[in-house]
Formats: sequence, structure tokens, C-alpha cells
Amino acid sequence: MPFDALVVLGCPVRRGALPPPAARRVARAARAYEEGLATRVVVTGGRVWQGLVEADAFAGELVQGGVPEQALLLERASHTTRENARFTARLVKPLGIRRVGLVTCDWHLPRALFCFRRVGLEPEAVPAPSPEAPLWRWASRLVREGTSFLLDWALLERAAGGR
Repeated sequence: MPFDALVVLGCPVRRGALPPPAARRVARAARAYEEGLATRVVVTGGRVWQGLVEADAFAGELVQGGVPEQALLLERASHTTRENARFTARLVKPLGIRRVGLVTCDWHLPRALFCFRRVGLEPEAVPAPSPEAPLWRWASRLVREGTSFLLDWALLERAAGGR
């Protein structure tokens, strides 16, 4: 087993069908599970969209995609990538889980990997590739991720006591 667990990061969901980014993450996590990359899948995300908690919506889709319900661990409190990392670490460290395959959109991976490393886990990228996007969307993501990275770094550094 390459990983102790896969960790799939939540994102907006809606009733009826998952939006494309969420569907890509779920599909990649199900495929990674099927490929034998891990025997556990941690689903993160506590935001509520149209009455659905991200982690619950993802878990339901993963089960439909062939991941056994008993293989799932749900983290249902986080609202940010930084919280995904902190709350997932609290959930999995007592179980001896350290090496995780981090499943999220390719453009989100650098910041997500940073956050998960900062909380003491050993993440490796399991990207859910995004389709080609117009230049303005990539620029928007770059600004958003850069700004969020600085905030995550500052807050995680403060939480760690300035190590």
C-alpha cells in the first residue's frame, strides 16, 4: 500500500449531481481506491450547500463508485483547506495514519500539500486534473491560491507556536 489513506478534499456541492470539480475529485479518489493506493478514504468538508454537507455528499458518491462504506472516514467540520488539514490530522493520527494521498484539483495541490505537511502528515499528490481553462480563470486561481497560501502559512505558523 503506497498510502495509509487517501484524503479527498471537499468543495461546493449541490443536490442532484455533483458540480464538475467535485465529481472529478470523487472519481479520482474512487479510482485511486480501486487501484489499491489505500484501504481507507478520508472525506473532508463541513460546509453545507443546499442542505448537503460536503463530506456526506462525497461519501455517498464514493460508495456509489465502489468504495465500501466501512473504508470511509468523514471529517465534517472543516470550512477551509487549512481546517481540512488540521481536522483530518486530529482524526487520523490516533489511528496511526501518516502517509496520505491527497486528492484535490491539480491547481489546488501546492497549497493543500503545504497545509497537510504543516500539521504533521506526509501527503503526496493524487491530482484530479482540471480541464483547460481560459487565461482569466488561471490568473484568478493564481491570485486566490497565492493569497490563501500566505494566510494559511501565517495562521499555521501561529498555531504551531512559531516553530
